[in-house]
Amino acid sequence: MNTQTILLLISAVVMVLTWFYQRRTNNAGWVDVVWSALLGLLAVAHAISADGSLSARLMTGLMGGLWGARLAWHLARRVAGESEDGRYRAMREYWGEQQQSRLFWFFLAQAVVAWVFGWVFWVTANNQAGFNIWCMAAILIWLISVVGESIADRQLAQFRENPGNKGKTCRNGLWRYSRHPNYFFEWLHWCSYPLLAIGSQYWWLAGLGPIVMLAFLYRITGIPYTEKQALKTRGEDYREYQRTTSAFFPMPPRN
Repeated sequence: MNTQTILLLISAVVMVLTWFYQRRTNNAGWVDVVWSALLGLLAVAHAISADGSLSARLMTGLMGGLWGARLAWHLARRVAGESEDGRYRAMREYWGEQQQSRLFWFFLAQAVVAWVFGWVFWVTANNQAGFNIWCMAAILIWLISVVGESIADRQLAQFRENPGNKGKTCRNGLWRYSRHPNYFFEWLHWCSYPLLAIGSQYWWLAGLGPIVMLAFLYRITGIPYTEKQALKTRGEDYREYQRTTSAFFPMPPRN
């Protein structure tokens, strides 16, 4: 049994255990926490098992591991301190009596998605090229993305901590220029790995990371569900936010 098969099985087992835990807590939001942590662990696992240069393996493990740990910690604090996210409540309502069986397959699908994104780390960790200017550019983009996402998460948390803001939309800081700056910087994080993979014959595989992540965030699991829930809870205030603020890429607000 090769390394990739073992990592896929481990990912599946982890998500099945997470599914059992959400049954106990009645909070499916834990899938986001575990998905983030799982990606960080996959980065570290590939860094340990790969045959690339020492610098490539170290950067893969540190960049992917630290990013996953930070995001998982942030999400865990939110999920543990709040009721279930509206996206998952809507899924439960839609699936009705079949919610647990459907959630089981949904959680397993997240294991597969994490494993697929883990191939990006496999490419970078197996790159034979040493430390070069492309590695420096990758580190710069990674730093911008992690700092930017941390700032966006903190600005939103501070806004939500104020009881007077209930039912209102955050327009503070980075949220003035993008409706989803946290998603934007999460996507930007994946843009660092194609640079780290330059020199590898599988460079194109790492390049698929930001493309697929953009599709997921912009069209599939990110923005559509988040904004549908925001319109339910904040109504016209959020519609005005949609009219004046870029959906994803940070831009000056429209009049």
